[in-house]
Amino acid sequence: MTRLVYDGTFEGLLTAVFEIYDRKLGAVNIQKSGDTNIAMFEEVLNVTTDEYRATRVLNGLRDRLSANGVQRVYIAHLAGIVNEENNIIGFIRYAFDAKQNIEENYGNRYVQRVSEIVKMMRREKHRMEAFIRFQKLQDETYYAVIEPDFNVLPLLIRHFRNRYADQKWMIYDIKRNYGLYYDLHDTEFISMEFSDVDSAVNVAASFNGDEEVYRHLWKNYFKSVNIASRKNTKLHLRHIPKRYWKHLTEKI
Repeated sequence: MTRLVYDGTFEGLLTAVFEIYDRKLGAVNIQKSGDTNIAMFEEVLNVTTDEYRATRVLNGLRDRLSANGVQRVYIAHLAGIVNEENNIIGFIRYAFDAKQNIEENYGNRYVQRVSEIVKMMRREKHRMEAFIRFQKLQDETYYAVIEPDFNVLPLLIRHFRNRYADQKWMIYDIKRNYGLYYDLHDTEFISMEFSDVDSAVNVAASFNGDEEVYRHLWKNYFKSVNIASRKNTKLHLRHIPKRYWKHLTEKI
């Protein structure tokens, strides 16, 4: 068994795949750098991310999978789920070793697992698109905090650029400590330093003067459309899980 240690990037993962075929490795176990859980008698190979090698593997995937299939591999890795790299590597190796397209072969455990991860990611993406609540800051920027189960921030770019093209906005993932900023022209990833998580969430000192009024109006509207006799808590929790409530204006 060979343990491959990579830097956690998608390019690093593809480089690891190149190493597997270049060195003709059989059973492998891949992990991100920083994890020192090494088994006895296990050979360790530190993978240095190489753009050329990663591109060769990516081009090989494009020859064997549809554009959607390649995207599924990327999304599965983007999710950032602990210890899922081996399933993604298994999917990629299966794609290279098979003589036909394997994307719909759900009898294979790697294909099935990648499909499950992609579904979880897309479900979380849709929830973020529905649940994000912006607050207007003093510099006219609309600011929102999210704390998704998976790393979906890169998947939100198109939706929010199209929907709020005429406004400056920032969406910050406090769980992963990075955000997305749109300045009316370009979108970029940013990282900010906060003394603690509460500082990232509570930016009340920077609110626009009208923000509290709008928040109050939104809460009143939410209450007015809520029909007590039709209250269905179980259904409500199914559509809006409780873990999202702390970032919803109408729930605060």
